[in-house]
Amino acid sequence: MSNALVSKQNDCRSCYKCIRNCPTKSISFQNGQASLIAEECVLCGKCYLVCPQECKIIRDDVPAVQAIISSNSEAIASLAPSFLSAFPGVSFATMKKALLQLGFADVEETAIGATIVKKQYDQLCHDPKRDVIISTCCHSVNLLIEKHYPEASQYLADVLSPMLAHGKDIKARHPNAKVIFLGPCISKKNEIEMYPGYVDGVLTFLELERWMQEKSVVLEKETNPAVIEKSLARLFPTEGGILETMAKDNPELTYLEVAGMEECIAAIQDILAGKVHHAFIEMSSCQGSCVNGPAINPAARSIVSSYLAIHHAAGKKDFDVRDYSYGELQKRMPGFALKKKEHSEEEILGVLHSIGKSTKKDELNCSSCGYPTCRDKAIAVLDGKANLEMCLPFLMERAKSFSNNIVESTLNPILVCDENFVIQLANPALQELVGVKNAKDLVGKNVASLFDCTLYSLALGGTPIKSKKIYLPDYERYLYATIVYDERFHIIIAVYRDVTNEEKQQQKDREMVKATAKITSEVIEKNMRAVQEIASLLGESTAETKLALTKLQSTLNKEDKDE
Repeated sequence: MSNALVSKQNDCRSCYKCIRNCPTKSISFQNGQASLIAEECVLCGKCYLVCPQECKIIRDDVPAVQAIISSNSEAIASLAPSFLSAFPGVSFATMKKALLQLGFADVEETAIGATIVKKQYDQLCHDPKRDVIISTCCHSVNLLIEKHYPEASQYLADVLSPMLAHGKDIKARHPNAKVIFLGPCISKKNEIEMYPGYVDGVLTFLELERWMQEKSVVLEKETNPAVIEKSLARLFPTEGGILETMAKDNPELTYLEVAGMEECIAAIQDILAGKVHHAFIEMSSCQGSCVNGPAINPAARSIVSSYLAIHHAAGKKDFDVRDYSYGELQKRMPGFALKKKEHSEEEILGVLHSIGKSTKKDELNCSSCGYPTCRDKAIAVLDGKANLEMCLPFLMERAKSFSNNIVESTLNPILVCDENFVIQLANPALQELVGVKNAKDLVGKNVASLFDCTLYSLALGGTPIKSKKIYLPDYERYLYATIVYDERFHIIIAVYRDVTNEEKQQQKDREMVKATAKITSEVIEKNMRAVQEIASLLGESTAETKLALTKLQSTLNKEDKDE
């Protein structure tokens, strides 16, 4: 099967928001595209939630589930109690009615499986061999520990999750049943693949909502639904909800809840550091727990109202479930720890130096690349997960240096002013043009103190000036002016090309042509007089000579006028 969460190509805009929010940095950025690294990803869904371009896509399993329903007359839905968060104002009864319209043979609450699991947790809390126990209802937390903190795997409660336990229970009662879990988690799609045989398909609430819309199935609202007394485990998807259902009858244990990936990571690190003992810890990857799962419509998302709705719907007693032995519900922990590459200090410093980080002071640790520190980013580059160009301050400095070098070194005078014609920048070539040694003596002054502002006004009004020949009498310079208005940054940019030397050379050429024409004219006049005196001797050739000389004079006069 394909990955539960994938990256859509071509729409990534290099904002690095997914990397910045990924708790395990399980994202590779290459060739302008951010891609999930499946073997590192814990499917918490943070990248899915924060991507402004919606580049992360949850695998669509609706067709697969529809196929199961069409081929099996006993497809049973296991509905997570967090449906009250995804579909506000409905009840289990109205949800069941809608799901039956989609073709399910029956619908049960996953909270039944939660009741089975919490009974196992209560027993584990009395096992003297266990010091710290971490709940294993959240598959993303399990993946976090097994992939990134494998030494903490010993603390995981090796008990099936409520989803798997419920699937097992349904199939024990209905041997031919196919079980479809409906919930707010992306990671559950992966969990049923890791632990096959318990549940046959997973749909997120987003997929379920879209499916109901396609089939025109309308969820009926129900105000003040009757509370089922035996439904305490409906509290499981709220923060601290697992603990609220447990007996918590071991006085030697401290019962704690931790929600949110960053908080979970901090807690795991404390456990590994030996700071935590004699504790049962309920861990959830989502802030607020499952009522704030990633696959819930944002329009419905509300932790507080969801918490209240679930507490109002939960009864005071447990669901009636049969007793399972520990062996029946024991969960195999694969322990697929990642092999992290080791990099020498020399290699890390080499990457840092290549992005302008030559000293500790240069390491801004701004996190604009998505990594918490420049050093972390350098390691990511060595791991092949990042590239040098992801350092925005470095790119900005390089671009600034590049543009400054061009502006400063070009022989063309450049002037930049604001919309009020107040000078913002004047390069050395322009300073030389106007006879000013320091740019500070120009910045802040009005362009009118240097030049006629007519062309600047035209550019500001939307008429760009391109290679307009002008003469500046105050500076005795001939220039070609190109002046444009940058509407986005509200500035006017003027670039001049000094053609004074060329113009002076052209003037000399024109004067030479005039002098030549004058001399030629005088010669012609003298020749004409001589022609008249010897006309009788020259005959017809005289007329031809006169015509030729007249044409020459006319040509010279014309060239003089053209110049």
